Amino acid sequence: MDSEPECRLHHLAVGSADVERLAAFYQQFFGLHEVARHLDAGGALRAIWLELGGAILMLERTRAEAAHVEGISAGPFLMAFRVSPAARPELERRLEAAGHAIESRTAFTSYTRDVDGNRVALSHYPLRGLPATNDTTSR
Repeated sequence: MDSEPECRLHHLAVGSADVERLAAFYQQFFGLHEVARHLDAGGALRAIWLELGGAILMLERTRAEAAHVEGISAGPFLMAFRVSPAARPELERRLEAAGHAIESRTAFTSYTRDVDGNRVALSHYPLRGLPATNDTTSR
């Protein structure tokens, strides 16, 4: 009998020089809803938190620009959103129409960038019953 894991993702934090612009991207294309807005001591916007399907995506103000990651890198390098196979082509079309090119595709996943240049994926790779393999070429 499978048991529930003791730990689950609580939140994912992403730094941005423009949290409002980044939040608008995730709201527009992925339907994430704002759950909180935080101000610093001077009253300026410091963070926007978005509901991420049981976890929170915390977009936190930073002065640094996002690092442009190609392929797989040390540390976080991709945020993948689950989409249905039927919804994937329309979401790709909307992203491309807004200037977010689809950089590559596999049978299950499409890769693009958010407004800060962070890698984002649309995936319908089946998660249940994964085969015991190290082959990740078709994801």
